[in-house]
Amino acid sequence: MSDILIHTEAGVTTLTFNRFDKKNSITSVMYGTLADALESAAADPAVRCVLIQGHATVFSAGNDIGDFLNHPPATQDSPVFRFLRSIAQFPKPLLAAVCGPAVGVGTTLLFHCDMVFAGDNAAFSMPFVNLGLCPEAASSLLVPQMLGYHRAAEALLLGEPFMAEAALEVGLVNRVLPPTEANDYAQSVARRIAAKPLSSLVETKRLMKRHHTQQVLDTMAEEGAVFGRMLREPAAREAFSAFMERRKPDFSKV
Repeated sequence: MSDILIHTEAGVTTLTFNRFDKKNSITSVMYGTLADALESAAADPAVRCVLIQGHATVFSAGNDIGDFLNHPPATQDSPVFRFLRSIAQFPKPLLAAVCGPAVGVGTTLLFHCDMVFAGDNAAFSMPFVNLGLCPEAASSLLVPQMLGYHRAAEALLLGEPFMAEAALEVGLVNRVLPPTEANDYAQSVARRIAAKPLSSLVETKRLMKRHHTQQVLDTMAEEGAVFGRMLREPAAREAFSAFMERRKPDFSKV
């Protein structure tokens, strides 16, 4: 069984995280699969909307740490960067249904979605500083834009979770539902969108995003360069060692 399930029906391509035993943590191979699927959906005139979803109890724990350490993103052509560019430039409506933990990229990918529907158990977190790293997916740009600077600083500098109702308040999610209903509700919205004319959908999205698409891509590239440098520095090495050894990291000497 694939770690990413891909299903297309009634004009909607649904991408489902399917690695429940690992809390839907994302590997390099999974990033490549997601990027390929998004590129295919963008080019397929029969697809008018894409929905990304997880399980009713967990969306994604973010990067698979072991896989990430063994296959760090070395270039801008790495699968993770291909995926990030794909969601940033995806020309058709992109939706997400989020239940349970959404950690790291599990949260930052949502800032590129056009609509997000959350279970009332959703917990969003961007704990990059806790790993000795910096934001990614243009979140250093998009999080302050959406949350406002002070709330963004709280989310990014503390790296602590915020819940579905807080995400609804700041506009990150469109609606909060019972976890068992979120995926189905998102699917129903996706099908309503897919019944509309593709040219209108594409042009409306393009016009809404035209002023900042390049800024998002430039920010992603800068973040990626800094992220790669910080990944090799003592703070990140201590954070990842502590994670693998199941202990609290000690940043007092880094």
